[in-house]
Amino acid sequence: MDPPTSPVFQCHVRPLLCLVEGRHDVEFLRRLSANLSRDDPSLPDLGHCERDGRLVFIPFGGGDVLSWSDRFAPLRCPEIHLLDREVAPETAVRLQAIVRVNARPGCRAFLTSKRSLENYLHPLALARAGGVALDFDDEACVADCVARHQFITAHADPPWEQLSRRTRARFMNRAKRWLNTVAVEHLSRELLAQSDPQHEVLQWLRTIAGLMSHSPRL
Repeated sequence: MDPPTSPVFQCHVRPLLCLVEGRHDVEFLRRLSANLSRDDPSLPDLGHCERDGRLVFIPFGGGDVLSWSDRFAPLRCPEIHLLDREVAPETAVRLQAIVRVNARPGCRAFLTSKRSLENYLHPLALARAGGVALDFDDEACVADCVARHQFITAHADPPWEQLSRRTRARFMNRAKRWLNTVAVEHLSRELLAQSDPQHEVLQWLRTIAGLMSHSPRL
């Protein structure tokens, strides 16, 4: 008797679970990886990997990062965790989560050296996206810097500091969405080399490629 051909009986690799903190991080990685893979085919296009079923993004929404370090262990899937460094004392908790993940076989975790993924953008990427020529460092909240600049440029009154917390949050969320969908599209390999001289982003992508290539089968 011929073996069954139903997809139920086919052998599939276990998908790589990519845990990031929010949906904006997913957009950043999807779009930047697509740009970089066009110039360097050895780097994975994460959106394409998603569509092939080799990778699943899990935006866990921050919160208790330690509880996410082994939540999916029973699935026996390879995992990569990418955590924003943030600021103390939160940084220390994230380092504990990194150690837990890296102690598990087939799993890797990284803590960004910069405050968040948005800090890996180059100011020229923002300017070329039709935004502002705005300088920021590794510690800055880039969404806050952009939102503040955009508001001050468009409104003479009231001052940014006098806006309610909810109103400022609305402007910041709008800026964050723009940074991770529009501005990141203008982050070329050359600009990334300047904004990320330690090549962290390339290391993440190459680690993802390696984990997918050695993924165990179901």
